[in-house]
Amino acid sequence: MGGLAAAAELAGPLEMLPPVDFCCAYGSSLLPNSDSKSAMVDYILGVSDPVQWHSENLERNRHHYASWMARLGPKTITRVADGIGVGVHFNPFVQWSDKMIKYGVVRMQDLARDVLTWDRFYLSGRLQKPVQILIDNYDIGKVNEVNLKAATAAALLLSEPEFTEEELYSKICSLSYMGDLRMLFAEDKNKVKKIVRGSSGAFQEMYRPFIVEYLIEGQLLELSDSAHQMAFRQDCGLAATRSLFSSLPWAAQWRLEKSGPVAGGEVAAAARAEAAGWTRRALRRRVMVSSARQAVSGLLAAGGVNAARYLGKKINKAWRSSRGS
Repeated sequence: MGGLAAAAELAGPLEMLPPVDFCCAYGSSLLPNSDSKSAMVDYILGVSDPVQWHSENLERNRHHYASWMARLGPKTITRVADGIGVGVHFNPFVQWSDKMIKYGVVRMQDLARDVLTWDRFYLSGRLQKPVQILIDNYDIGKVNEVNLKAATAAALLLSEPEFTEEELYSKICSLSYMGDLRMLFAEDKNKVKKIVRGSSGAFQEMYRPFIVEYLIEGQLLELSDSAHQMAFRQDCGLAATRSLFSSLPWAAQWRLEKSGPVAGGEVAAAARAEAAGWTRRALRRRVMVSSARQAVSGLLAAGGVNAARYLGKKINKAWRSSRGS
């Protein structure tokens, strides 16, 4: 299927919903090598006023919501998303044509803030991976370049001195799963590998401009360049480490401390280890908090039957992955 036809098909469910300012589709079923075309397609919908949007959607599609949430109304739906979750309300298991979809509704202001600052590191993590943007009235795709460059910097800090392009993309992809409670029991353990290998062209399109930038600046040295795979050695010196660390959003930064009078090379190595350690801890803590909050919010929003159904699908996928199927 061509790109325009695929985008038009993906945009189909928007016909039954109130207007949105941003929409992207994502999920394993969109991977080129996916064998799960019947899997649920996921959407993120950005709106200016969630209360007003849910009010309109309840009139059109009351059956999309858990019955108790529908009774409590749009203000409570939004309060649960903001106060318990991380600002996103999801409606799963919505039937559209012959497909099942799940859509999450978020305030545009919250979406932009997370992309720029990683304050929740939830939607920003999702947008570090390939998605199909269908509506973008506020040019979030352009704003997201800040997020992508920061993800590149974080991945470089956490990478070995020498690495391949695929290893770098795997590190980027794994950032938003560090500390995710779902990965303990209800997610496919091979998820990162499948995402990267299934979307290698999309990852290259997203991240090669930043790789080229680091090559020009001298922070990366190209070791090999085949048609499909590049390999690099990175500068792990003190100046390069500080440059990468300063590229991270405020939520992932902390002041680097020196640990005594040691030789210059040891200072660089210690600073690199400290920067990598803090980055890892900061992101893991944010992902852990956000995934836990969103899990509770999702259980409340979906209702008992849908929540059990969704969790069952996740656990089944994780079990099949652990069995190597």
